[in-house]
Amino acid sequence: MPTVTYQIDPAHSAAHFSVRHMMISNVRGEFTKVSGRVLFDAENPANSAVEASIDAASINTREAPRDAHLKSADFFDVEKYPEIAFRSTGVAAAGDGELRVKGGLTIHGVTREVTLMVEGPTPEAVDPWGNRRIGATATTKINRKDFGLVWNVALEAGGVLVGEDIKISIDIEAVRQA
Repeated sequence: MPTVTYQIDPAHSAAHFSVRHMMISNVRGEFTKVSGRVLFDAENPANSAVEASIDAASINTREAPRDAHLKSADFFDVEKYPEIAFRSTGVAAAGDGELRVKGGLTIHGVTREVTLMVEGPTPEAVDPWGNRRIGATATTKINRKDFGLVWNVALEAGGVLVGEDIKISIDIEAVRQA
């Protein structure tokens, strides 16, 4: 089977994250607007590629003042950097039903190489309208300071308000293109 092109379905995809707050708990959030395309070669994953775009202003942590702060110049600066982007540079099998996808992740205008561990893609399923769909979940961990996201507040008792390590999980559903 040759390489198949899929369009990421924004209505059924999101990028989730968690970060330590005050060094005692995790705060979770998501970016609700994810788009892009996946080229997938099931027989030779090295021929596969991923390009994804996230609308940085679509951040949602269920706390409006925190979301406004995260959109500000202290963090994502969505006015200046409206897009978070990922472009793969290599795809390899990493076990049964798993892939290792390397590529450039651009946040806040800074691009760094990251490795996404991918569960999937799933076998194609046909939706009620006859579209062929696949799904996948990708995970990674980054240090936000590597991307110029350095704002923080020292706590009186020691430590900082916002942790540096960010756990990322991206769930996508993608539709096969003709």
